Amino acid sequence: MNFTIYMESTPNPEVMKFVANKILTEDSIELLNNKNSSQVPLAMELFKFPFIKSIFISYNFISITKNNDIDWYEISTEVREFINNYLNKNGFVNNFKSYANTEVKPKNDNIIEGTATDTENLSDIEKEIVSIIDQYIQPAVAADGGSIVFKSYQDGIVYVILKGACSGCPSSTITLKQGIENLLKQKLGSQIKEVTAYNG
Repeated sequence: MNFTIYMESTPNPEVMKFVANKILTEDSIELLNNKNSSQVPLAMELFKFPFIKSIFISYNFISITKNNDIDWYEISTEVREFINNYLNKNGFVNNFKSYANTEVKPKNDNIIEGTATDTENLSDIEKEIVSIIDQYIQPAVAADGGSIVFKSYQDGIVYVILKGACSGCPSSTITLKQGIENLLKQKLGSQIKEVTAYNG
């Protein structure tokens, strides 16, 4: 079965989400420029488009951030066709592993690979935070073309990293405060004072 790519808009007007019918990568990959893209040939080729600013690849989608001097309606079809043709010709995204013959599981499985934090060296409260983020927050954020990764917990403050469409999104503050922070406070009570993003 060939790759099929379709587009979804995201809450971030600078980011378009390109969704595949097959798994693209096991681990999330974020490239803020083309300097470190040599291990991700698809990204290396995409960065040849002068309007592409950054690329985030996770599970079965690619979120692309464009420069603000061009509108998506001018370039989205060209980018979608390029990704589709590249994947059908090469069958892989990066040099680590190919998933070309693996079909995507139904969306309601809420399986988002490559976003979970290694919990081995975390405290009990940190493990609970990671579990809540992975179970309740990550699937919804991935649906919008992004990812939120737990970074640390200190003195009641949860620090996260925003990736993909979440990074630089005008609504990310609302997502952090009204979504993630409220949910963590509801689940963990007074142990949570605030949620803040390193790159919010």
